[in-house]
Amino acid sequence: MRFIQIFSGGWDSHDFIERAHKKRIYSVDKPIAALIRDLRQRDLLDETLVMWTGEFGRTPDNNRRGGEVALGRDHNANAMAMFFAGGGTRPGQVGATDEIGNAAAEVVHPIRDVHVTLLNLLGLDNNKLTYFHGGRYKQLSQFGGQVIQEILG
Repeated sequence: MRFIQIFSGGWDSHDFIERAHKKRIYSVDKPIAALIRDLRQRDLLDETLVMWTGEFGRTPDNNRRGGEVALGRDHNANAMAMFFAGGGTRPGQVGATDEIGNAAAEVVHPIRDVHVTLLNLLGLDNNKLTYFHGGRYKQLSQFGGQVIQEILG
C-alpha cells in the first residue's frame, strides 16, 4: 500500500487569524481542488483517499489570555473540521457543531474513531494491527475504536 503525506505548516497562530492564515489558505486551496479534479478526471478518485485535517479545531471566540485581550482563537479539542474525498467515502457533509462552533453536536466521535475509520478506508483492520511493546500487545489506535459509518460511501 502506498500513501503520500503533504504537510503545510504554520497554522498554529492565535491572533490576527485572517492575516496569519490568508496566504496559507491560498497556498493549499487551489492545489487541493486541482488534485481532486485531476483524480476524478483520471478515474482514480474512487481508489484514492484524500484527507485534510489539522491536529485540533479552534475556539469560536476571541479569547482573553494573560489578563489581556488577544485577537485570536485558542485550541479546541471539542470540535474540528476535516474532509475526506474519494477512497470509499460518502460525498456530502457528515456532522456539525453547535450554533457557535464550540463543540461537536452531530456524529460526535473521539479521534481514535477517525484513526480506525482511516485504517478501514485503507483496507486495514485495526484489530489485526498489533505489535508487542513493553510487555503487552498494542494497537495503532491505542484503545480500539469504531468505524464512523456515516463517512463510508
